[in-house]
Amino acid sequence: MADVLADLQSKGIFKRILFGGTGDLPQFKDGTKLYFHYRTTKCDDEKTLLDDSRKHSKPMELIVGKKFKLEVWETCLVTMRQKEVAEFGVTTAHAASYPLVAKSLRDIFEKNGAHSNTPKHCCGMMAMSEEGVGYPDLNELMKTPQPLMFTLELLKVENPGEYEKESWVMTEDEKLKAIPNLKEEGNAYYKQKQYTEAAEKYGEALGMLEQLVLKEKPGEKEWDELEDKKTPFLLNFAQCKLLLNEFYPVIEHTTTVLARDPDNVKALFRRAKAHVGAWNPKDAKIDFERVMELDDTLTAAVQKELKSLAEKEHQKDMEDKQKLKKLFS
Repeated sequence: MADVLADLQSKGIFKRILFGGTGDLPQFKDGTKLYFHYRTTKCDDEKTLLDDSRKHSKPMELIVGKKFKLEVWETCLVTMRQKEVAEFGVTTAHAASYPLVAKSLRDIFEKNGAHSNTPKHCCGMMAMSEEGVGYPDLNELMKTPQPLMFTLELLKVENPGEYEKESWVMTEDEKLKAIPNLKEEGNAYYKQKQYTEAAEKYGEALGMLEQLVLKEKPGEKEWDELEDKKTPFLLNFAQCKLLLNEFYPVIEHTTTVLARDPDNVKALFRRAKAHVGAWNPKDAKIDFERVMELDDTLTAAVQKELKSLAEKEHQKDMEDKQKLKKLFS
């Protein structure tokens, strides 16, 4: 431990253990997930409080080796045991980025609109120093950088493979392997008629595919293959939303499919039904008629839908006439 403290001090970090924690010091391999609480104060006589994560419903999370914006937190945390509580005094150089990190965290956690005055555009550090970050105490730190004190409590350590990775920390290969699993999970929820949960799984897979697509050049083989992989997820997501009577997401996602595959019958049929739900009868008829042209085995089903639509139009027409009568009576 003496060697650890000496190493920290050589970096301008001074540690004082408040509670020793439990177990041995973890190995902290790259990819290890840390859950912790933090309390930030100034190093003045009053120990002026800046932030306390215990005010929020969830602790902070950090992935070792992923270059968290406030690097000194990782440097401090990897010297701690689980359940340990320690104070870390850090020099101005280590604390310089704290105002921007704290602003981001407050913007996420605060619900009272205190950050409504933050700049709407990114113009670099100069604009931040001139306009501020929307919080007076952080503005002061921006103008007058100073040492800070962090009180950290390491709540939990999860080694790589012990937790479900979020997509932003996954490699491309990990995302490609996760996508089929998400489809299976979504299908299982769908069979159980848990459409909201199914849609979440399909949406998560779509998010990963979008991230992968962005790394490829449009029109090339890899880009085309990834775009094609999106189609079943878009259709499944749309079907879930249709059953939940959320019609506009259905129209949006099926239209995305049809932009790439104009004769996709499933997309046309689901979009037609969504147009009925959103009350776009003209658009619904166009899509239904196109479905019959492409697949005559669906003629009976489409005619049933068109008959129902005609009855709804008649009913709405009657209701509109009654409303007009009342207005002019």
